[in-house]
Amino acid sequence: MVLDYIWIAFFVIAFIVALVKLLFWGDMEIFTELVNSTFSSSKSAFEISLGMTGLLALWLGIMKIGERSGMIEALSRWLSPVFCRLFPDIPQGHPAMGSIFMNLSANMLGLDNAATPLGLKAMKQLQELNPQKDTATNPMIMFLVINTSGLILIPISIMMYRAQLGAAQPTDIFIPVLLTTTVSTVVGIAAVSISQHINLFCKPILILVGCMSLFFAALMTLFVAIGRDGIGIYSTLTANVILFSIILLFILWGVWKKINVYDAFVEGAKEGFTTAVRIIPYLVAFLVGIAVFRASGAMTLLVDGIGWLVGLTGWDTSFVGALPTALMKSLSGSGANGLMIDAMREYGADSFVGRMSCVARGASDTTFYILAVYFGSVGITKTRNAVTCGLIADGAGIVAAIFISYLFFF
Repeated sequence: MVLDYIWIAFFVIAFIVALVKLLFWGDMEIFTELVNSTFSSSKSAFEISLGMTGLLALWLGIMKIGERSGMIEALSRWLSPVFCRLFPDIPQGHPAMGSIFMNLSANMLGLDNAATPLGLKAMKQLQELNPQKDTATNPMIMFLVINTSGLILIPISIMMYRAQLGAAQPTDIFIPVLLTTTVSTVVGIAAVSISQHINLFCKPILILVGCMSLFFAALMTLFVAIGRDGIGIYSTLTANVILFSIILLFILWGVWKKINVYDAFVEGAKEGFTTAVRIIPYLVAFLVGIAVFRASGAMTLLVDGIGWLVGLTGWDTSFVGALPTALMKSLSGSGANGLMIDAMREYGADSFVGRMSCVARGASDTTFYILAVYFGSVGITKTRNAVTCGLIADGAGIVAAIFISYLFFF
């Protein structure tokens, strides 16, 4: 229901802003821009779904091999001490645990193309446990909020954009992004845990947090040792080696378990096409809503309004130039990338605004896109508090991006 209200609000606000521009500023082209944005965004939604078909077929085929061979079940048993605390409603040993782990691992490595099919597979398995097929379950909400919080270890694409735009040290945003996305994820998990009465202060989770802290410390040490020239090369190489190793491991595990690997792959791949078709209406709906909101100038008015209010308090307003990226990232990943690049071009890649735009872009993921695609893939229409918890995580990421950017760059 929350998604319904937000979607309607995009159109209503866009119409009001456009009407004001027409009547008071004489902008004769504003409604033409609104209509054109609906055409272009509808086309983009279809192209995105079409482009995902091959990836969905590939990864759902690989996951089917994992199911048939028992590898997903083995992963579920290994993860059960921690995941049973975060997802208490999922039965122990259920294959959804393995799919969730694979999805989150792909996200943390920055492997977006691999993460989405794995996430859709996990949602399908969670839907099988759902007694009310149109309503989101507690595990679905926890899973999606962790996804929307966007925990990522190495922001490869952001560093590459910085290098292309002439940044003296493209990797100088690495530690700030890592800190902000960690804050976003922790706050998102905490918000869902409070609403679902999940106790996070238990031995398995505390051990996991400790191990992750040690891992982050080691990663930062390695980052400093390699230097800015080598981090992009080695991080990309590591991610690709891990990705291909996962594919090979699933295939070899299936051979070891003496299953028909090819037939299993083909059976899973067939699901990729139907899944891609199923999400098209949801993508069209939200991408069109976001496009008209942006084309009307409502986003610009919102950012300018925030800057004006902050100025009244006497606080520094240097961060306002990065707010379009920070706000857009919840709505559209490509839109946020575009605004981030615009900020670096306008202010400079090494300016405070340019750097903060990069930190804000890496703070969390595209909440509405993820919710629309993942829920849409299994026919969920009642999202309960998924949007609220996702936006809480987003808000924490924006606040953290502001404070951490001031700490590192101002």
